[in-house]
Amino acid sequence: RLYQIPFGMPNCEDESEARTLYLVGDFSAPAEFFVTLGVFSFLYSMAALVLYLRFHSLYAENTKLPFADFCVTVCFAFFWLVAAAAWGKGLSDVKAATRPS
Repeated sequence: RLYQIPFGMPNCEDESEARTLYLVGDFSAPAEFFVTLGVFSFLYSMAALVLYLRFHSLYAENTKLPFADFCVTVCFAFFWLVAAAAWGKGLSDVKAATRPS
């Protein structure tokens, strides 16, 4: 949220005055998506660990449960790739917004 942070920029014509400027842009959504996905991945991995260790016989006997686990893992991997690409794009946008020119 670059628009919330003021910074002083010296005026080239009048050296005693400094102008207060604000940058343009809100690039927080990709980072929030990345962190949210990380938290959900952590929670899912803890739930899967409990399932694997505590209810191993249920996991071994049921054929649908391993397939569902595989599908959820593939979805998390895809969303992780999307989140990483979105975070990279957000970072390049921040670099463009904070360029001195």
